[in-house]
Amino acid sequence: MHEKAFKERLLGQAKIAAGHRVLDLGAGTGTLTLMVKRRFPEAAVVGLDGDEAVLVLARDKSARAGLDVTFDHGLSFALPYPDESFDRVLSSLLFHHLTRDQKERTLREARRVLRTGGEIHIADWGPAPNPLLRAAFLLVQLLDGFATTTDNAAGRLPGMLRAAGFADV
Repeated sequence: MHEKAFKERLLGQAKIAAGHRVLDLGAGTGTLTLMVKRRFPEAAVVGLDGDEAVLVLARDKSARAGLDVTFDHGLSFALPYPDESFDRVLSSLLFHHLTRDQKERTLREARRVLRTGGEIHIADWGPAPNPLLRAAFLLVQLLDGFATTTDNAAGRLPGMLRAAGFADV
């Protein structure tokens, strides 16, 4: 995987502007969160993750980089933010770790915290375009579990987005 390349592409399509509030769901060690802040220094950027240990690493990376971002501990399907708090919600390689119920709840929560005109942008696994990549994704499924990865492999995320109230999926 070319992590930097697909995250750069995700940022390019998100069209983040000065003054936007951006939420990175499943921020992990903060790679995408910090990329957002470097590329869009006038945006307010928040990373959220359910693993406090990785957030310690993210906060350390942020401090060493001298970037002003916030890292919050919380779950994507129970966001600790008020309605209409963000202009953009980004997610990179989170959804294939969630059960179907968690995916659906996460998307409803993302919709809730987005302002009118806000957008969600997701980079994650989807249906494989050929047998070789399908075989490669089988390794991901063996590592991460079939219960959480099957919806991604079957291409169900777009339908879930629509069901959560998102348009132009």
